[in-house]
Amino acid sequence: MWPWQVGGMALAFANRQQELRELDAAAARGGLTVLYGRRRVGKTRLILEWLNSRQGLYSQAIEGAPSLQLDQLWSDLRGPLHSELTPRSWGELLELLNLHARGRVLCLDEFPYLVASDPSLPSLLQRWLDHRRGGELTLLLCGSSTRMMNAVFLNRSAPLFGRAGKLLHIRPMSYGAFCAACGQDAAEAETFERFALVGGVPRYWEFVKPGQSVVDLAQELFFGFAPFLEQEPMRILRDEGIVGINAVSVLEAVGRGAEKPSEIAARLGTAQSNLSRLLQQLLDANLVERELPFGESLRTTKRLRYRIADPALRFWFRVYSPHRSRWPHYAAAEKRRLIHEHAATVFEDCWRRHHPEAGRFWEADIELDLVRTERDTHGAEHVVVSEVKWRPLSATERQRIERGLPERWARCAVKAKAKQVRFEVIDASNLAELASRE
Repeated sequence: MWPWQVGGMALAFANRQQELRELDAAAARGGLTVLYGRRRVGKTRLILEWLNSRQGLYSQAIEGAPSLQLDQLWSDLRGPLHSELTPRSWGELLELLNLHARGRVLCLDEFPYLVASDPSLPSLLQRWLDHRRGGELTLLLCGSSTRMMNAVFLNRSAPLFGRAGKLLHIRPMSYGAFCAACGQDAAEAETFERFALVGGVPRYWEFVKPGQSVVDLAQELFFGFAPFLEQEPMRILRDEGIVGINAVSVLEAVGRGAEKPSEIAARLGTAQSNLSRLLQQLLDANLVERELPFGESLRTTKRLRYRIADPALRFWFRVYSPHRSRWPHYAAAEKRRLIHEHAATVFEDCWRRHHPEAGRFWEADIELDLVRTERDTHGAEHVVVSEVKWRPLSATERQRIERGLPERWARCAVKAKAKQVRFEVIDASNLAELASRE
């Protein structure tokens, strides 16, 4: 375990046990494994931690001409492979790997940079992989561009489609992992508000300091002099190959409350049909999520909503962008209010993620925060309808909400699909439970 010096704290590598097991299985199997996930989510840290125990080979690609990329890669590998030869092409490099890397583990990080410079590389790798015996070499290809990695490995017409023994998506980490890594009290509301600013991206956790107020954290990440996250949306869009002002405009509209396609189109002054391709690109890049009412599918409803998936990016478009000019003049109470309202949306998201089949429900003037199905001890299925509030509720408030939920449910068309239903209220007093479930 290496310590990771962060903002006055040393964070040890942790909370990626399932991913490490998957990588161990990949090494035992040999051949090609693909690892991908958004920038700063901790892919490189995971890979280096895993390779460290295996004396594996590692090289991170650079952006540039293929000859420069090949020189950089071979500079990283020449010493460990004890070779005096110098490859002049990708084909020669692969032959050198045949000679010197048998039984080794090799990771090529930022693989999309290589493909962007030389589109023939996937075809070369396909032929090389198809003529090798399993177990000779474990090749781990890693990238931050979700769209590019999907195009190279999941597109049926792509040369490397079906060649990977495992495609491992490295996702943002949980609230519980954040609390453990940063030494935060999971039951404290301000802890969750800090998490709502940084989300599950470990690189952002570096700025969380002991005793730091949530307003000070927002100042350091977003509003201070040369803040770390000032250009983050543009960097991510560039990584994903989504260019043009329209992508930023869509995210601005969604962040400022336009969730329906018709609302987004109206904010941009364009026809809704003009947004279909761009919205799909943002979905493929995991920058936005598409929501359907509980119990519905794309075949049965057109009532779609979009939201920005990552909490830190959501704050960027929901709070930072619209308020950055006025923020220095706001009183501390106003700054806390804006952070609190943002955290409320993240709190709901965290509870939904515990139940993959769960979702919001809305129709006409009715909206329910969280609806899901579960089975009792006898195997009977029933629906659970939850109201989620980002503040501690008094006993009177809780009782009032509990009385109102059945009345709202009774007016929903989806109630006909449920034979049994249970109602519950979740509030900020459930934070410790939230952390323990993740």
